[in-house]
Amino acid sequence: MRIAMWSGPRNLSTAMMYAFAQRADCAVWDEPFYAAYLKVTGIDHPMRDEILAAGETDPNDVAEACIGPIPQGKSLFYQKHMAQHMVAGMPLDWADRVTNVFLIRHPAYVVASYAKKREAPVEEDLGFVRLAELFDRLGGDAPIVVDSADIRRAPVAMLQKLCTRLGIDYDPAMTRWPAGGNPADGVWSPHWYGAIHASTGFSKMEGDPPELTGDYARLVEEAMPHYLRMADAAMTL
Repeated sequence: MRIAMWSGPRNLSTAMMYAFAQRADCAVWDEPFYAAYLKVTGIDHPMRDEILAAGETDPNDVAEACIGPIPQGKSLFYQKHMAQHMVAGMPLDWADRVTNVFLIRHPAYVVASYAKKREAPVEEDLGFVRLAELFDRLGGDAPIVVDSADIRRAPVAMLQKLCTRLGIDYDPAMTRWPAGGNPADGVWSPHWYGAIHASTGFSKMEGDPPELTGDYARLVEEAMPHYLRMADAAMTL
């Protein structure tokens, strides 16, 4: 079984990848299209040269690998995909052959968190519009949507529900992992993954969404309709 977990950045996506990486039956892949996205767009990101050198830059080859043999002889293949990487011209037909899941987070938390790592983000960096487009394209009549707030609130219950929707057994190992990172981490992890590397499980519930101003507040306002539409379909506790 191949699972494509779609989200934007700073959505609890790495923690979810770590959760699935703890399963003995699961291989994981961290942001398969990242290098291809940088090559296609020419955009400047932290550690750009390292990412291009380490990753596959031909998006068609990435797509083939997403539906190719599952690494390490495992029965599950969890792929952590960033919606904003799927720019115009990126192949998407492969996603019709995997199980698609959508991971969301309130835009105010996303904007505040992203801005700490890369200044002056724009909507294309955060991917709410593209994620909603993928939701429409790939979600089907019964989309699988997980809100990161619910995972933080009740990780065991929500992971159990997710596994049920996926048709796989829940594994208690999914809620804990060793500090210090995972061998599957992308080469970009030193810049983005500091908090998750210090963790051994899901973070506790967040407080109220931060009050943002100026361009950051406008980003939140633009993203909210897309977030709310997907949130309406999210699994509940």
